[in-house]
Amino acid sequence: MSIKTYAHRGFSAHYPENTMLSFRKAIEEGFCDGIELDVHLSKDGELVIIHDEKVDRTTNSTGFVKDKSLEELKSLNANYIFGDTFAKQEIPTFEEYCSYVNDKDIITNVEIKTNLIYYPKIEEKVISMLEKYSLLDRVIISSFNHSSDILTKEINKNIPCGLLVESQGLLNIGSYANALNMEYYHPDVSTLTEDVVLDCKEHGVEINTWTVNTMKALSDCVKWGVSGVFTNYPDIVKSYIDYKGL
Repeated sequence: MSIKTYAHRGFSAHYPENTMLSFRKAIEEGFCDGIELDVHLSKDGELVIIHDEKVDRTTNSTGFVKDKSLEELKSLNANYIFGDTFAKQEIPTFEEYCSYVNDKDIITNVEIKTNLIYYPKIEEKVISMLEKYSLLDRVIISSFNHSSDILTKEINKNIPCGLLVESQGLLNIGSYANALNMEYYHPDVSTLTEDVVLDCKEHGVEINTWTVNTMKALSDCVKWGVSGVFTNYPDIVKSYIDYKGL
């Protein structure tokens, strides 16, 4: 079975996370089958790609994403963590990303960030953008807020969805995912066991796990036969999986 490599926030081990530079490097260097990214809404309702609810950790500013207009967000430097290593990197819009991957054979895992702050109609906006760029056949939508997964299915039942869970994991996940008509389970790799993988397989639920950044975790994932791994090191992971002939 082929195990897919998803570049977690792009090639984030070596480039500023969730930036177009990070996405381009992962794709251009052939290190991934897919990209994982996170979407929020700006104050003026625009879809933007950034992980945290606040801009503090990854940019040269402070405050909530929801309180800043797209123009304000675009003025920030999303290269903050890497200092002077790279030129200024903007917070990308989701449309910029969709336009870039439109003609590329890449799966996009869109994490809708509604678990701490709920952005009204964000699911509709994400799906509309994916439709605009003909990406619905190359996408997985996931969220820690399973209501967003359910809403996604209500809008378009054919969009594959993944149930993200925090570090404690979930019991009877196969039955739970089946009850919600979800195709994927996205657990923290530290909580993943072979029994969980077997339970999901028995129910026809595929597993993409995060964040696989050690060889021990990767080896377990390969041994147990997960569907995909999210990693900050797509170069190492993809090379290992290719070496194993998976």
